Amino acid sequence: MKLNEKQYGKYKVFLRMRRKVRIRKKILGSSEIPRVSVYRSLKHIYVQAIDDTQGKTLASASTVVIQNESIEKKVERARKIGEILGRKLRDRGILKVIFDRNGFSFSGRVAALADGARKEGLKF
Repeated sequence: MKLNEKQYGKYKVFLRMRRKVRIRKKILGSSEIPRVSVYRSLKHIYVQAIDDTQGKTLASASTVVIQNESIEKKVERARKIGEILGRKLRDRGILKVIFDRNGFSFSGRVAALADGARKEGLKF
């Protein structure tokens, strides 16, 4: 897939998309070991477990759901979302996943989400 900077507007977004494509070429999720994809916006963080062979989402969670709770910090909300996703996958009998950070750096909210999922027993 050829990427063009003009497609994505800002250079920062273009660089993230380039990283995303490079990562996605190497990883593929299945129903036994799904790909956990993370998207981080300025306000929220979204995560979903995807079976790439069938093209289906097995479980998902986002901070939009827990927006009314009293958790103020975005990092703590991300950790809570990781725990929620971990519980959903554990209930389905899935304990091993492939983590797809989607071109985002593995720090801050993305790392907190991963820690929350690990706390619930998921293995990356």
